[in-house]
Amino acid sequence: MPGTGAVWVLPTWMLPAWVLPTWVLPTWVLLAWVLLALPPSLAQPQPSGRRWVTEKEARFDTTYADWVGADLINIYAFNHSVRRNRTEGVRVSVNVLSDHKDLPVLFVVRQKEAVVSFQVPLILRGLYQRKYAYQEVSRTLCQPQTKAEVETQHFYVDVSTLSLNASYQLRVTRVENFVLRTNERFSFNATAAQPQYFKYEFSEGVDSVIVKVTSAMAFPCSVISIQDILCPVYDLDNNVAFIGMYQTMTKKAAITVQKKDFPSNSFYVVVVVKTEDEACGGALPYYPLSKNASPDEPVDQHNRQKMLEVTVSPAITSEAYVSSMLFCLGIFLSFYVLTLLIACWESCRQQKRKGLLAAMDSPSLDTGHARSIPDSFLGHAPYDSYGYGSFGNGSSGSTEGITDSMGSAEVSYGYVGQEQFKRRTPSAPMRPLSIAMGERSLENVAGRPRLDSLSSVEEDDYDTLADIDYDKNVIRTKQYLCVADLARKDKRVLRKKYQIYFWNIATIAVFYALPVIQLVITYQTVVNVTGNQDICYYNFLCAHPLGNLSAFNNILSNLGYVLLGLLFLLIILQREINYNRALMRNDTHALECGIPKHFGLFYAMGTALMMEGLLSACYHVCPNYTNFQFDTSFMYMIAGLCMLKLYQKRHPDINASAYSAYACLALVIFFSVVGVVFGKGNTAFWIVFSVIHIVATLLLSTQLYYMGRWKLDSGILRRILHVLYTDCVRQCSGPMYVDRMVLLVMGNIVNWSLAAYGLIVRPNDFASYLLAIGICNLLLYFAFYIIMKLRSGERIKLIPLLCIVGTSVVWGFALFFFFQGLSTWQKTPAESREHNRDCILLDFFDDHDIWHFLSSIAMFGSFLVLLTLDDDLDCVQRDKIYVF
Repeated sequence: MPGTGAVWVLPTWMLPAWVLPTWVLPTWVLLAWVLLALPPSLAQPQPSGRRWVTEKEARFDTTYADWVGADLINIYAFNHSVRRNRTEGVRVSVNVLSDHKDLPVLFVVRQKEAVVSFQVPLILRGLYQRKYAYQEVSRTLCQPQTKAEVETQHFYVDVSTLSLNASYQLRVTRVENFVLRTNERFSFNATAAQPQYFKYEFSEGVDSVIVKVTSAMAFPCSVISIQDILCPVYDLDNNVAFIGMYQTMTKKAAITVQKKDFPSNSFYVVVVVKTEDEACGGALPYYPLSKNASPDEPVDQHNRQKMLEVTVSPAITSEAYVSSMLFCLGIFLSFYVLTLLIACWESCRQQKRKGLLAAMDSPSLDTGHARSIPDSFLGHAPYDSYGYGSFGNGSSGSTEGITDSMGSAEVSYGYVGQEQFKRRTPSAPMRPLSIAMGERSLENVAGRPRLDSLSSVEEDDYDTLADIDYDKNVIRTKQYLCVADLARKDKRVLRKKYQIYFWNIATIAVFYALPVIQLVITYQTVVNVTGNQDICYYNFLCAHPLGNLSAFNNILSNLGYVLLGLLFLLIILQREINYNRALMRNDTHALECGIPKHFGLFYAMGTALMMEGLLSACYHVCPNYTNFQFDTSFMYMIAGLCMLKLYQKRHPDINASAYSAYACLALVIFFSVVGVVFGKGNTAFWIVFSVIHIVATLLLSTQLYYMGRWKLDSGILRRILHVLYTDCVRQCSGPMYVDRMVLLVMGNIVNWSLAAYGLIVRPNDFASYLLAIGICNLLLYFAFYIIMKLRSGERIKLIPLLCIVGTSVVWGFALFFFFQGLSTWQKTPAESREHNRDCILLDFFDDHDIWHFLSSIAMFGSFLVLLTLDDDLDCVQRDKIYVF
């Protein structure tokens, strides 16, 4: 009992005979006879039958060097004052000097509301059930609550062992700075057997805080845990994950804690050093095994210590959430306002132009008489005849690009293997200019609306070029082509063909997005329930939770993709409405001039941009390597659709169908998933992928060079050898299509180089590598398109020029923020957190959020470039527009 000194408790067999009752003596005689009859091993008395118990009054900050044995139990009694408004930590430190790993010393700390027990040597297990022994152990005791102003509480430390003699040192101290203060740094040391934890109490008016723990040394690996004020506290490597939130750490860790999750308005910050570094990306320690040693023999890790620093600072307030959301909405809604202003300005300009046309040109289009319109009013310089021999050899006057069918003489255009096609003279009443060459006119559409039902119009039902099928190869294999050569099919059929792009991607989006949303909700639920914050790769220094979402700011910043994608769809809708109205009134410009207008691919691009925002938001609900393809799938779609749209501008009749295009994109996404799962360090995969990449590049190059007029069959090798022999051996002749050859040679150089880079370096981030291939090819084709456009005598109007310059600048800034690399799932979660950074915009958005802002704006600008790039050709007849 406390205050009575030492109490000696003797067993019955040690008392003198005169003290024993008379019935006990015969019992002892019988017991002695039984012991003598037993074998020696069974006749030895068990230690539990004659154990001494000593109890000592102990004090804080005093080191007790003592021993304990199989027949001795030591009890140390402590008392301390507990105040209701003040919390003091109590720490028990033990060092066992004896080396008896098979007979450890057991320490039991009995408190008012909790019991803590541990053995020394302390055995902790690592990977593959490896054992690690620790001779020095320190544990912080759980602090019981009190309702009284001051209360004296007692606790006892019991020391026992089965060893004959074990020496130890015991010291109980009060923990300085046990309660962490807001915005004050506190440094401390921790080991695997000497964990630390501290208490933090929410200040008045603070709803959430962020706990930041840093260290100058990456290893040993440690775990940071946030636990409620409960006893016991789980502060060992083998139980720290049982409760609360936790994350592994090398140099940085940060956890945002909300007041609503802790009813007591306080929590423990627990720091545990792990026995091994494998969880943090470190190497496994050398596990010595000798011939005489047992595989279960524990390893002494000696002084595995780490110095850390903890800071608790208030997180942002609810006002910051509101202001950040308003800021995000304001940025992207301003694009709607700007677009509306430009539309109003353009409408006023068109009305003014129509008024001048009415004043300058009294004869109407229905009379069949020609108009005389100054080129300066039309906003473009006179187009001279192109030197590519598309149809005519004569010069083109200032009005020829507009009223080419109104010449006074009948001009013939022909080439080998084709009948001569003649333009209509003004002697007959004027009809809309022929889309196809020859006698195929628009008489069948002049008398009815253009928007007929297309339900029965299918491209595969009949050959839309049946009347010129015999010269299709001749037309498409000319050395110089004009857009009129590749815009001969029925507009209704092509409109139906390209609308399928939109409906297909809309269907893909629905079936792709629904399971993705369900999956990421499950991920977030698992994180919230288990508390394991190593599942998701956030920027924990700038991860602002909202509701059940752990990083709401990374989700909100994707709003730009959705809003700007919707705005682009509205712009396309307005353009299509205007174009259809022009067709309804048989506008010559809409029928015969400019790049053929097909809006299906534009609708698909806008939908893909919106889906990119949705799926990027889903990815950022819980970013990790298993769902990274959610963030990149529609990036592949966007890159592919942009290339298809560029190609469609000058090749409307021979562009790929939606089914084949999406099949190829599905194959790309398939390789993306396979590469992420199996590609890391897999040489066989990289060899196969590089071969497929090169073969696909060659096949696509052949398809583009010959405009699809080739066959992949059993005779392909014979034809290749024949071409090589005739063009390279018999005579050294240059390529027939020089411009296309230049583009394809550059494309092959780029793609072969990327394939070689992948095969040699084998980058870990295969999805980004695959996306880089698509972007490089898109940029190469776009640069080729711009160069050829300028080389052909065409010009770039002010709006697309401003879009190109502005978009390039925005892309530059966006890529700068993208390559900041705030986290990476290519490393362990602990190593990824070393890249975490604080917020840089409104204390709410980080570098990656700004990448979302800028990249959405840049993509929107890129789409506008594709939409307006050829607006300068709207008044140029299609047989004057060069194909490249």
